[in-house]
Amino acid sequence: MRDFSSDHRWLSLNTATVRKQGDLVEIIEACARHGIRAIDPWRDQVASVGLDRAARAVRDAGLDLSGYCRGGMFTSDASRRGEVRDDNRRCVDEAKALDAPCIVLVVGGLPQYSRPGSEASKDIAGARGQVEEALADMLDYARQARLPLAIEPLHPAYAADRACVNTTKQALDICDRLDPGRSGMLGVALDVYHIWWDPELMAQIARAGRDRLLAFHVCDWLVPTRDILNDRGMMGDGVIDIKSARAAVEAQGFAGYSEIEIFSNDWWSKPMDEVLRTCITRHKTVV
Repeated sequence: MRDFSSDHRWLSLNTATVRKQGDLVEIIEACARHGIRAIDPWRDQVASVGLDRAARAVRDAGLDLSGYCRGGMFTSDASRRGEVRDDNRRCVDEAKALDAPCIVLVVGGLPQYSRPGSEASKDIAGARGQVEEALADMLDYARQARLPLAIEPLHPAYAADRACVNTTKQALDICDRLDPGRSGMLGVALDVYHIWWDPELMAQIARAGRDRLLAFHVCDWLVPTRDILNDRGMMGDGVIDIKSARAAVEAQGFAGYSEIEIFSNDWWSKPMDEVLRTCITRHKTVV
């Protein structure tokens, strides 16, 4: 396992971690000040400053991207299927313009939550089938751009509203069906917040292998958790054995960034520079 204790060259910042403290250009400038080499920007943050300006800011700061958040939200009623397809193709185009190494996919839950205005449904099995069908279409488009797609399994608490793919096994099963030749174009983004509890996790990481492990996200699970979405912990403040998870993915050959992604009302209330300093310290000591 790589030694992170002496520097933070393999730290990437998911820009949602400080989304309340500044716009994307300000976040990029702050990362450059702190010697953070990579980011994973969100589409809404890119849209708010403009794609061209965002791409220029990344280039001017000399930053890498560890991913692009987020594609997906595939489930909808029939009237919105075209909207889903077009939105995800735009996501591929944006990621290509930003030179992202992959698109992180949050696949969507029941249609009425993934695409508001869709007819309400309780058919989660049907939603999972729709995810696979829409993902296959997106994969065809992404192949043309040589842009890998990374399915992010989310904690089961999000099955209804955000993602009906909830375990690493489910995500890898989809990968095996849609990309049996392991082309490198379809894999997983593993976020410890969502997968730490899974008794099959280590076996599934081994199953994934290097060609399916496209991204690795870190934060912590607080006890108690006051808000399932916006009360993530800073690494070391909760109960996740982050080092063991990182050791497992690196044992398979993963050598990319450890991406810090923290949705937290507490951390959003602190100055951006304080958050980034803490991220750097915890990356060296906990991750």
